[in-house]
Amino acid sequence: MPVAELLPPRVKDLGGGFTVRRLLPSFPRQGVGPFVFFDHFGPTTVHPTDNFDVRPHPHIGLATVTYLFEGAMLHRDNLGAEQLIEPGAINWMTAGRGIVHSERRPPHLRNERYAVHGLQLWAALPRDFEECDPAFAHTPAAAIPALHKDGHAVRVLVGEAFAHTSPVATLAATLYLDIDAAPGATLELPPTHAEMAVYPLDQALAIDGMHVPAQAMALLQPNATSHIAAANGGRYVVIGGDSFDGPRFLWWNYVSSSRERIERAKEDWSRQRMPRIPGEHEWIPLPSEPPQ
Repeated sequence: MPVAELLPPRVKDLGGGFTVRRLLPSFPRQGVGPFVFFDHFGPTTVHPTDNFDVRPHPHIGLATVTYLFEGAMLHRDNLGAEQLIEPGAINWMTAGRGIVHSERRPPHLRNERYAVHGLQLWAALPRDFEECDPAFAHTPAAAIPALHKDGHAVRVLVGEAFAHTSPVATLAATLYLDIDAAPGATLELPPTHAEMAVYPLDQALAIDGMHVPAQAMALLQPNATSHIAAANGGRYVVIGGDSFDGPRFLWWNYVSSSRERIERAKEDWSRQRMPRIPGEHEWIPLPSEPPQ
């Protein structure tokens, strides 16, 4: 049976009534390949009176991967990057030794009612790159490889699949696919990476006959081809990568192979020793209690 384990979602309120479904990390499974964090938000309607802006906050030792199905958000960081994030694009922010960014409602939507729906993942950086220079890379939707296979529209967001390769650069072997299945379609998914998982966004799937409910993550057995059947159609993502180079410590927005490094990052932020985002003056204080 290619499904090794099912991970249920945990609903988290990020503030102001904005909730997400969190699949990773999940005890006892910290991650899948390099991915140590997986949040699914929406679909939800944002009203002009809502304030879901994420004020400036820091990261170390990871890369954030933002992908939208609907809506838009404005990314700013201390490197000077200002990027409108829209559906279909991949936005890969490498924190390395430290970066500060914000995610806000774009000015053109300030007085509008609109839908937002997307995923935010974190990829832990390999030990040799945990202290690399921070960077931000935007890959527009038009640059993402797309193909049709056996009743499926497949977008290769990161990595390589079905003879197509994404232009998104990574520091470790990584797979991220966006798949839209027609009703009754079945996809044969080869075991291209040591660790792989499937997450159905809106409709249940059957993986080698095993029922996988919508918004639960199916961890696949290594070295086994999976047959994914979508009786009612629906959209799902596949994530994966090689087995990582050891566990990571996660605390708030920090990921590191060293507890001491996280403690230093906590002090740097609480004393406001990290760089500022040009034009922004707010910041999220360091939590007084360990985040849950």
